[in-house]
Amino acid sequence: MKLHIFGASGSGVSTLGRLLAEKLGVKYFDSDDYFWIKTEPPFTHRRSPNERNHLIIKDINETENWILGGSIIHWGDNLFPDFDLIIFLYLPNKIRIERLKNRELEIYGDVIYKDKSRAKQFNDFIAWATDYDNNTGLAKRTLNAHETWLKQTKSPVLKIIGDQTPDEKLKLILDKLMDEEIRKPDDK
Repeated sequence: MKLHIFGASGSGVSTLGRLLAEKLGVKYFDSDDYFWIKTEPPFTHRRSPNERNHLIIKDINETENWILGGSIIHWGDNLFPDFDLIIFLYLPNKIRIERLKNRELEIYGDVIYKDKSRAKQFNDFIAWATDYDNNTGLAKRTLNAHETWLKQTKSPVLKIIGDQTPDEKLKLILDKLMDEEIRKPDDK
């Protein structure tokens, strides 16, 4: 089983991906772990695309069943195998940005407001995340880019739109996986 779950930052991809991986008993890979070099403060130094791609391909090739969380739409053509299911999460911008602000404050504390460089990093991040819906050109990872990518995929897609609980989203995914499993024997 090879699943891909993605959406805008703050849409719940990591939370749902880890929950689903635990429920299915499979490995969860987070694209951020490959995209970013671990630094303090975090998310300040990107890996080169070659190194990032080498690392993720090595890991997914060593694991039979897995879930990949996070946007990989600009990582290269034919890099990943066909997915058994792609799960796209969409959460309205206002809810998502509020979640991101709360999450950042909870993780990093008020340093994101008091320290000048950390405040700039925080504000730049929120502006980038807000651009997902606005598509002003600040970010390559936008709703429009995700929808375009989804139209081009041959893998089955489940879109989950709105502010359901993680358990409600999990049920939708498990139901879709059962539907896909019912169809698979006919394909063989």
